[in-house]
Amino acid sequence: MPTKEELIKKWISSGTIKDSKVIEAFRKIPRGEFIEDSRKEEAYGDYPLPIGEGQTISQPTTVAIMTQALELREGHKVLEVGAGSGYQAAIISQIIGPKGKIISTEIVPELVELAKKNIKKLNLGNIEILKYDGSKGYAKEAPYDRIIVAAASPKIPKPLIDQLKENGIIIIPVGNMLEQAMIKGRKENGKIIEKRLGDFVFVPLKGKYGY
Repeated sequence: MPTKEELIKKWISSGTIKDSKVIEAFRKIPRGEFIEDSRKEEAYGDYPLPIGEGQTISQPTTVAIMTQALELREGHKVLEVGAGSGYQAAIISQIIGPKGKIISTEIVPELVELAKKNIKKLNLGNIEILKYDGSKGYAKEAPYDRIIVAAASPKIPKPLIDQLKENGIIIIPVGNMLEQAMIKGRKENGKIIEKRLGDFVFVPLKGKYGY
């Protein structure tokens, strides 16, 4: 099983991850804290792992690619749709710093509690986990500098486009239930300019604008 540093070395040598802030965030946040105890030795296997309730934690490379694509800066306000066990939010929290804020929504009650517990354990104060249908965004805290969706959607939900700041970035897997294209969208004049980042497979987005 690869170690964290072996995985990071692979990203750097292949040119997959070039952002040093993303690499440092991965160094600081232990993936083993966000998976089941029985799978801890697999923490840096480069594949998804189950976290209960039929959901998974994404493979580390996918998390790194999505995080890098967000082009995060200190002080950003980020909406995450699909908290899962809290790992992606924890990585983002390291980059945006104490002046930044993450609103992370999760529709599965058991995962809301799991994510809250994991975030508290690591004492990450700039993350708020909410039980909410994130496919509708979260208008109360809008607008957002960045939006990240950790589940497959048939298209980019309109509320997310509306709640994204002008020149803001959204990262979301879009497609059918079997395969999706990772879309990096930048909001220009109220519209999303899309760029494909490759093909991925995610669990389906639940809620009003999901499957």
